[in-house]
Amino acid sequence: MYLNTITFGVGSKKKKKRVGRGIGSTLGKTCGRGHKGQHARSGGYHKIGFEGGQMPLQRRLPKVGFKSLIRKLSAEVNLSELNSLQFEIIDIHTLKLSNVIPSICKSVKVINSGNIDKAIILKGIKVTDGAAAKILNAGGKVEV
Repeated sequence: MYLNTITFGVGSKKKKKRVGRGIGSTLGKTCGRGHKGQHARSGGYHKIGFEGGQMPLQRRLPKVGFKSLIRKLSAEVNLSELNSLQFEIIDIHTLKLSNVIPSICKSVKVINSGNIDKAIILKGIKVTDGAAAKILNAGGKVEV
């Protein structure tokens, strides 16, 4: 096989339409656009979703659903998850490093779920009253 013998597959290359080149081309005079009307004119076309003046489908249907971005940017952490960590001082960065929370999170709140039996220091993390009491009983600290 030589480079000069390579050809395109049958039907893979179409010839360009040459409109307005006489009657014999079948695309002469009106150039395949028919006679008169919106589609025959240059620039004459309706916007996407236009239904001839009827109320379009995307406006007839009710608006539903909403996903709050705040939900993605904040996370909740259980006391039992904090208990399994190897760190003494815990902040948002250490929680991201240990894959307890997603890296996109901006704020974290520790909730009173599970038990904690080691002393930890929380920095820059919100804590519920019940969780704070358990952390203090275990000998830890909560710094805001």
